[in-house]
Amino acid sequence: MRVLSGLICFLFFNSFLIAQENGNFPPPEEAPIIRAQKIEGPIKIDGRLSEPEWQNAPIISNFFRMEPRQGGDYKNRTEVKLLYDEKNLYIGAYCQDSLGQKGIRVQDLRRDFNTFENDLFYVQLDPQNLKQYCVSFQTTPYGNQGDLQAFNDNNRDSDWNALWKVRTQRTETGYYAEFAIPFKSLRYERPMEGDSATWGIVLSRLARRDFELTSFPAIPQSFSPYRMTYAAQLKGIELPEPSANVRIEPYSLYQYENVSEGNGGTSNGDIKIGGDIKWAINSRSVLDFTFNTDFAQADVDRAVNNLERFNIFFPERRQFFLENSGIWAGANNSAIVPFFSRTIGLQGNFNAKPARLNAGTRYTMRDEKRSIAGLYIHQAETANSAAASFGVARYLQNYGKENNVGLMLTHRLDEASAELGTSQSHNTTLTLDGLIRPKDEWTLSYMLSGTRDNSNDTMGLAGRFRAEYSANDLYFFWTTNFVSENYNPDMGFVFQKNVIWHNPGGFYIWRPKNIPWIRRADPGVYFNYYHDARNPGRFQQARIYFFPIYVYFSDNSFFEYAILPTWQNINFDFSPLGLSIQQDDYYYLRQYVRFRTDGSKAISLNGRFDWGGFYDGKRTRVTASTRFAPLPHIAFTAEYEYNNLRNIGIENQDLETHLVTGGIRLAANPRLQLSAFYQYNSFDEQGRWNIRASWEYRPLSFIYLVFNDTQVNSLDRNFSEQQVISKVTFIRQF
Repeated sequence: MRVLSGLICFLFFNSFLIAQENGNFPPPEEAPIIRAQKIEGPIKIDGRLSEPEWQNAPIISNFFRMEPRQGGDYKNRTEVKLLYDEKNLYIGAYCQDSLGQKGIRVQDLRRDFNTFENDLFYVQLDPQNLKQYCVSFQTTPYGNQGDLQAFNDNNRDSDWNALWKVRTQRTETGYYAEFAIPFKSLRYERPMEGDSATWGIVLSRLARRDFELTSFPAIPQSFSPYRMTYAAQLKGIELPEPSANVRIEPYSLYQYENVSEGNGGTSNGDIKIGGDIKWAINSRSVLDFTFNTDFAQADVDRAVNNLERFNIFFPERRQFFLENSGIWAGANNSAIVPFFSRTIGLQGNFNAKPARLNAGTRYTMRDEKRSIAGLYIHQAETANSAAASFGVARYLQNYGKENNVGLMLTHRLDEASAELGTSQSHNTTLTLDGLIRPKDEWTLSYMLSGTRDNSNDTMGLAGRFRAEYSANDLYFFWTTNFVSENYNPDMGFVFQKNVIWHNPGGFYIWRPKNIPWIRRADPGVYFNYYHDARNPGRFQQARIYFFPIYVYFSDNSFFEYAILPTWQNINFDFSPLGLSIQQDDYYYLRQYVRFRTDGSKAISLNGRFDWGGFYDGKRTRVTASTRFAPLPHIAFTAEYEYNNLRNIGIENQDLETHLVTGGIRLAANPRLQLSAFYQYNSFDEQGRWNIRASWEYRPLSFIYLVFNDTQVNSLDRNFSEQQVISKVTFIRQF
């Protein structure tokens, strides 16, 4: 252990010395300026760039290579032109490829696709010139749409959706992309009369076959194209007066459900009508309303077999809560989340049945100095849960170049219910958080959160501190999380209570100049040490994650070998998957290898093999997945997880689990798609089907057909549930 610690210290010390010349460069004192050309004639969005206005527009082509090596010549030329009229900003891009259509890599035709496994052109806009925030509009050579919000190049909201249009054309020399982004879909300040507007803008392209990422203007490869402090300045647009535009999204839905358990069962059909309204009060402020809210079309969670002592974080999947979710404290964290929207709309805990949401509203305001947000939702009473009100208020103050500090208050009121025999209860959380970026390479973040629960008259605290350094050839960090025994955010999530978790670590980034088939290698080590919060001297768990081999190849395939020495103090009742572990101290060593082939090819593979000790026994784990996509219009996937546990726990038990998943996605085009998956878990003998067809018959207006089927056939339970859902949504922006 001492030898390993010495080796690690030596590695970090030498890496730090090397990092003094890390290739990072600061933002220029004078940002590059580009201009969009005003037009009078119409532009047809067809991906051809054939109108005379396009032919006469200035070309932006002096891109900067970020990957696979920073700077220097690149293979794939990109040309971009910008136009505008009274309604839209138009962006036209020509992405040259020496192999033409044969060189294009696109996985499938879904919206919000995997950005690193597809050919991609994207543009980041900062219409308020905040330098801490941007919206990104993205497309592939097949016209997939992707859009997201990014905050401080630190937190991304990929489920943000805007009304915009893009079309593409593939040719023998590359592809063209043509964007029309309505000014109504952006939030901006109109300058004083006589002044020109100034927006931040970054243009980016990933040529996936060579994994060549280029950007305009230049950004160091240790950051991403969302780092808006490096943005160019888009000037000269004669902006229309920001309108108090309104977007309405009504829906109608029919849902049939059949449930049977044992010898009994129920079935019912239900028609629902509801919807959302979005009112852009001005360029800074947006007010959302939702009534009779429904999430029937949302993706379902996949099964997980949890063998750890920590709670599992399942991400939010419902669109209303996903939009602008990055504004809340703890949004970029999955260990301590003071506000976790998945607590809303359930008849109990995270895996409970949904509860109807009567109505809700959300307000967000953002300018160069501050952000303000609020959310209120009322949840209806059900047979298993009382009616409840959920409220969140958020204030975030920007200061300095890229710093902010914020407060957030959440309050949950569970109403009294005579039928359920429950009394009224309150739960309140107050959170202070912030981000400090003293230099471009350094990011410091902190959070302190307290709760008060009147149902048992308790108060608790939780907090988080993280410091990270990111350079072209070195990354290291220190994170400390603490959660007291009585910290109880009824509208939040915590990975564990009564714990302090220290997590320092880092890795050296080696980019060999003379080995073209290796893009980068990142050997390093992370430490994880957990102890009681109530009694800091009481040890809980420790693990060293040492990865001497961690290699990305030139096609973005990947290989890793890791060693994980682990120490455990089990002083509580612990029975993962029903295996009762004796309360005792344990040490065991685990190892694994994992690989990933080029995910942009028609056939790709992922695999991982873990082996070694597990408490007082042995555990072997195999995970494997494959993807076959002969065309972007069709993709087959298969996943398998196998656990083999031997001589575990008080009863010296053996256990095998099999988790099998298969899926298919068919697409006529990016707007008409059918997807299906089936999953079977041998541990609880549960099988699950999810089939979903969607047609985007106009921008962000959908028709959905969904079928869900869950079957449990075990010795102690015989259960089945089927759902058939049809839903129509319609969006109109005024």
